Amino acid sequence: MRIAYIAAGAADMICGNCLRDNRLARALIALGHELVLVPTYTPIRTDEINISHERVFYGGINVYLQQKFPFFQYAPGVVGWLLDRPALLRWVSGFALKTQPHDLGALTVSVLQGSEGRQKKELAKLTEWLKNWRPDVVHLTNSMFAGFAPAIKEALGKPVCCSLQGEDYFLSNLPEPYRRQAFEALKAMAPHVDTFLAPSRDQAESMAPYLGVPASEIPVVMPGIDVEDFSERTERNPEEFVVGYLARVAPEKGLHVLARALQIIGKRRGDAGPRIRLRAAGWMAPEHRPYVEGVANDPELRGSGVDFEYLGTIDRDRKIEFLRSLDVLSVPVAYHSPKGVYVLEALACGVPFVQPRSGVFPEILAETGGGLLFEPEDPEDLARAMETLIDDPLLARQMGEAGRRAVQQKFHSRHMAEQTLAVYDEITAKPAQTHGV
Repeated sequence: MRIAYIAAGAADMICGNCLRDNRLARALIALGHELVLVPTYTPIRTDEINISHERVFYGGINVYLQQKFPFFQYAPGVVGWLLDRPALLRWVSGFALKTQPHDLGALTVSVLQGSEGRQKKELAKLTEWLKNWRPDVVHLTNSMFAGFAPAIKEALGKPVCCSLQGEDYFLSNLPEPYRRQAFEALKAMAPHVDTFLAPSRDQAESMAPYLGVPASEIPVVMPGIDVEDFSERTERNPEEFVVGYLARVAPEKGLHVLARALQIIGKRRGDAGPRIRLRAAGWMAPEHRPYVEGVANDPELRGSGVDFEYLGTIDRDRKIEFLRSLDVLSVPVAYHSPKGVYVLEALACGVPFVQPRSGVFPEILAETGGGLLFEPEDPEDLARAMETLIDDPLLARQMGEAGRRAVQQKFHSRHMAEQTLAVYDEITAKPAQTHGV
């Protein structure tokens, strides 16, 4: 099967969606299929072997200029070609490409409008390239690309699959009137997509109303990871308890909630039991530096005896080393997280988790038995769950071992690829005239 996978770069950030898209693409190729991973906006950044195509479509500079200054919609082709150079996009993305919801309202709506939006020239470039590549199926990385579907189907006559990867959080935080306009455009474009594909049942149920599609008709393929280079955690030091945070660092990801919970534990226990260390790693936007400094310099955290260390962005080898150093992983997100790949990576090292009772995490717990849940945004409940693992090292080890076995058996990237292929087979088997609307 020939598969065109349209992915979205995230500027200079290693994001979970990029990791999943690249990992799925590699696994599909390993199963013998021909695939091209097509980046949009910016080049893809990943901590694994990057297999994305060198050409970037919907380049972030072009897209932004066409939105802000309509005459760029008619600029000569050589201008667009120059602005889409990967080296330029990488350089600019380090400091200039905005990715916050409040900055991107009008642009989001325009992209969702497809051929009716201000980026119609970019869509024409993409569809022409796809026509020459001649895929059997086109896979869009998220529903904010649903506006591509009508033009792709008209040009290629092939089915379109679209992942759901948590964009409901982004769209819900757009300012009005863009929030309403975006959801209206999404619902209008949804019938042109042959199937949406969710990474969790919770995500399918969250997005279904916005798509106008019954949640029961959205297949679920949970994330997978390459487990081969993950190894079990180092021997536990009984004199310290190391809590890890591995995610983008931003308020909605809940690092401050985790710090508050550990502060509660530290004050409650005093010198009794192991010393608590909080180690955090992950990409941080410049505007969130004061947030991290606020956590690091909180006198109450220091006064409770908790050590804090922020490692910044780490590569794959350092990530695995980081995970192996932990007693538990916790990323107390304030929203319904759709994937939770960092939890799977921790479990691959035999490290249990403590996560909110929301989003994908109850589903991961049901499949792995690898951790505990707490009430979202409740540091007291998080502290209680953490203390369960501090006081019962045997239980913590059993959870980590159960999680490690489950990830190897159920959450391998090959398994994710096989399930995705089953979805492709189903939609490509339908007669061409039944695809979409």
